[in-house]
Amino acid sequence: MIRKSMFFYRENYWEGQSESVYKYEICKLPYSFFDETMGNYIYCKYVEEKWIPIFIGQGDLSLLISNDNPCIKCIKDKGATHVHIHLNSDEKARKEEESDLLAKHTEVYTPIGCNGKEGG
Repeated sequence: MIRKSMFFYRENYWEGQSESVYKYEICKLPYSFFDETMGNYIYCKYVEEKWIPIFIGQGDLSLLISNDNPCIKCIKDKGATHVHIHLNSDEKARKEEESDLLAKHTEVYTPIGCNGKEGG
């Protein structure tokens, strides 16, 4: 896997509805991958020393952390400054993590965030 940016520079932990905690690496936007890389991601902005999630999803990060994301206009309009990523090649685990996080962080749903009601 080759990244366009030089490195991950911080980490954050996100809790799901199940109280499971997931470790994410924080990357400043713009950020993208050259190669197919599977994982979970959260577009965020940092406001008053707190991460505000805007969009939660999972899948091929080389497509979804890019201007090819179908929700990128909304994500940019809502002020995303960073993307948090959790690399994970296990599709079942990614989808469970996504569902768990969406159940806890309902602020990512429209009109406040950019997720539709059917997931990321």
